[in-house]
Amino acid sequence: MHKIVLTACLAAPLTALAQTQPQAQGQATPAKPATSAKPKEAAPVVPSVTVAGERPTNRIDRQVYDVKSDISSTNGTAADALNNVPSVAVDPDGTVTLRGSSNVQILVDGKPSAMLQGDNRGPTLQAMNADDIESVEVINNPGAQFGNEAGGGPILNLVMRRNRKPGGFANVNANAGYAGRYNSAASGSYNEGPWGFQGGVNVRHDGRNSTAVVSRDRLDPATGNFVHSSQTSSGAGLNDMGGVNGTVSYNLDQSDTLTASANYMARGNDQRGIDHYLNGATAGFPATDYVRTTAREGDAKNFSWGARYDHKGQLPNETLKIDLRVSASENDSNSAYANDYAGDNLPDTRAHQRNDNSSHIVDFTGDYERPLAGGSLKAGYKVATNKNNFDTLYTDINPQTSAAVVNPARSNRFDLEETVVALYGSYQLKLNERWGVLGGLRTEYTDMDIHQITSGTEAKNSYTNFIPSLFATYKATEDANMRFSYARRIRRPNANDLNPYVVYRDEFNVSSGNPMLKPTKTDSFEVGYETKLAGLETNLRGYYRKDTDAIVDYRTFIANNVLLTTRQNGEGSHSSGLEFTVSGKLTPSLTLNSSGNLARSQQTTQDDTGALVTRSANSLSGRVRLNYAYSAATQVQMALQMQGKTLSGQGYRSPNNTFNLSVRQAVTPRLSLVGTVTDLFSTNKMETVINSATLRETGTRRFDGRVFYVGLSYRLGGPATAPESNNEPRFGPPQGPGGPGRGGPGGPSDG
Repeated sequence: MHKIVLTACLAAPLTALAQTQPQAQGQATPAKPATSAKPKEAAPVVPSVTVAGERPTNRIDRQVYDVKSDISSTNGTAADALNNVPSVAVDPDGTVTLRGSSNVQILVDGKPSAMLQGDNRGPTLQAMNADDIESVEVINNPGAQFGNEAGGGPILNLVMRRNRKPGGFANVNANAGYAGRYNSAASGSYNEGPWGFQGGVNVRHDGRNSTAVVSRDRLDPATGNFVHSSQTSSGAGLNDMGGVNGTVSYNLDQSDTLTASANYMARGNDQRGIDHYLNGATAGFPATDYVRTTAREGDAKNFSWGARYDHKGQLPNETLKIDLRVSASENDSNSAYANDYAGDNLPDTRAHQRNDNSSHIVDFTGDYERPLAGGSLKAGYKVATNKNNFDTLYTDINPQTSAAVVNPARSNRFDLEETVVALYGSYQLKLNERWGVLGGLRTEYTDMDIHQITSGTEAKNSYTNFIPSLFATYKATEDANMRFSYARRIRRPNANDLNPYVVYRDEFNVSSGNPMLKPTKTDSFEVGYETKLAGLETNLRGYYRKDTDAIVDYRTFIANNVLLTTRQNGEGSHSSGLEFTVSGKLTPSLTLNSSGNLARSQQTTQDDTGALVTRSANSLSGRVRLNYAYSAATQVQMALQMQGKTLSGQGYRSPNNTFNLSVRQAVTPRLSLVGTVTDLFSTNKMETVINSATLRETGTRRFDGRVFYVGLSYRLGGPATAPESNNEPRFGPPQGPGGPGRGGPGGPSDG
């Protein structure tokens, strides 16, 4: 969806420029340029599958995973694509975790976007087409060039697909699925002379219906006994989503390129829900039995535009990049609630809630890189503003007269304005034939203005952070590399974390922010070893991460069986583990891509009694994907995804697993038939467990289970060859220091 083309080599006369142009921020490594062949010999266009094979897997500060060749990319979403990346998990609500932590920053082509922040992230990932994504860069220890927006932790950078070949190219996908689901997309590009055009359009009708069961035992302070209550729920609602995007690039000359881009995405926010509550009697309240029905309608609109200037200097690999991005997300919803009580002891109630939320980001950056003293110096700046507005109006409605009365305890308006000014510098040097290093320092000044409009409260906070990073590579053998890295990051509380007013979720649960939250500081260390074993590419990484003032969930009762979830700074947390990936061909027809993460995590938080409690968890997560080429035209892919136990404040989330199946049949060299089944065995569920001094709760939420899609994919223009997804992506051999574009010292290192 969110396509932003960076520097593009648009015509044959710029082939020489592509050989020396460093890679743009957030951009996958370009294909190796052609050598000095005669024009008549250069006429044939090389199939893009060859380009994918030449892309290296890793760079000095990140791992790069090619996802465009996944069979299910023609009808899947960005959430599906991320679920195929090692140590990344996306649940059906769109919550993203990396190595068990939800403190993850998601960028698009190296830049933040309003549509991927806060509550917008999940729905956006479930609406964005997987076919638009070229690769995913996993940056566990981000370097100095990366800011700390939208989480400030590890980074998942979505590198969007683009085509730079002269001439025209287009791709059309149309898919139909279970229970009326469908999606369709068309994208294309045209490059001629100095001009380049690229764009796409897509529509999707999709969603996940769910059922949930919550069992709760809470301490009655009057009697000292635990009182049982329960909740059973069902939610349904498939929503319409659509978007359009476009990019225009113009090469002023051999050294200067201008690029402009824009996109727009809209989605529905409709849902119907039924909840049945059984509350046990306490010393002060009688037992209740009632049913709540919810009807929600709403819309979300996301848009962005950007402009970029790229200049290639006179020195080798000297570049200047100036980039302006503006993005916004606007969401509104209207929910009607009806509570119907069994018996005559309590009257039925009606209520209405309106939510209007918006986020606007302006991001202006500049980066300059040049050779210096045998290495590469890079420096840059960033000026960014992020404005968040929240407006919630809750009214109680008299069932007899339909008169509406504003409920001030559940209504509020809240604004947050955040300005960040940053400077950074980094230096990359090849020490010798085996060693290379990359070091950097980032300075960020943050200014926050908090406006709690409902209460008339104004607050201001500002602080400066110094954020260092260090990377090193060692070429142990011809086929083996070692990597070392350290980085400090900060996580600023977002607007929802800071808003102190109570937001109504359902009869059991409300939430609020904590304006006293401090930023979380994270120090992360990692060592990795990459080599070949039995012809398979293998990576083993050990890591340790320590959080200071970690922001965690905190739950307490504020009324009879009404649980408030808020945030607090814990005493600290840390995690460590071993992560591995193994990929390659087991046989000429069978390809393996597998990964695993054996982790241990520990959190120290304040319990609901005020006592400090330390919780720990051991977990094993993994991915296994087998791609079988039955013939040149038929390909089958099986994917097993397993997520281990993860800690969450006063509780944890239980392990989970899903199994997906995809089949692609090439009908002609340009036309393919694709079928996918997600969660084939209907095992996908979300189970959360809380066990504190005053609360014991287990909540289990299940989703639609098996959902299948079948569709057609057709290519126009370009080489008349089998679709590139007929070939499993080849993860290139580990690259040593100094290779051009290979992430070793001497090659480009920007994000």
